[in-house]
Amino acid sequence: MHWKIKAFDELTTSELYAILHLRSEVFVVEQNCVYQDMDYSDQKALHLMGTDDAGKLLAYTRIFAPGIKFTEASIGRVITSSLARGTGAGKELMEQSIAMLQVHYGKGPIKIGAQQYLQRFYTSLGFEQTSDTYLEDGIPHIEMVRK
Repeated sequence: MHWKIKAFDELTTSELYAILHLRSEVFVVEQNCVYQDMDYSDQKALHLMGTDDAGKLLAYTRIFAPGIKFTEASIGRVITSSLARGTGAGKELMEQSIAMLQVHYGKGPIKIGAQQYLQRFYTSLGFEQTSDTYLEDGIPHIEMVRK
């Protein structure tokens, strides 16, 4: 996997299209969830992209400085393409996201809003559940923090 991180204004049109395509493919189509993905937060985020040797986007997150989404720094829109699942790409994506967040915003707590079924995965990366279950766009979520 090849990794790059860019601010919104640094993204090429092709990169932005690939990001929005992957997010729509997984969050809207696969998860059968009709919601407004483009929320005007992309402009405030750093975008971490993992691509294969041919340049195809396989993994993605957006990373926020403290005070934007939560008091803590945060990672969101965590996504891997169906082509990369089962390869360890999700774990590598989160490890890269945590590392890049620390490079850009320093070490400190990281808060996420996670789909509840992924609780064990995020716990393995050092996150702890900090909220009761809540529905977001019809999908059970929990808040988690990595100290």
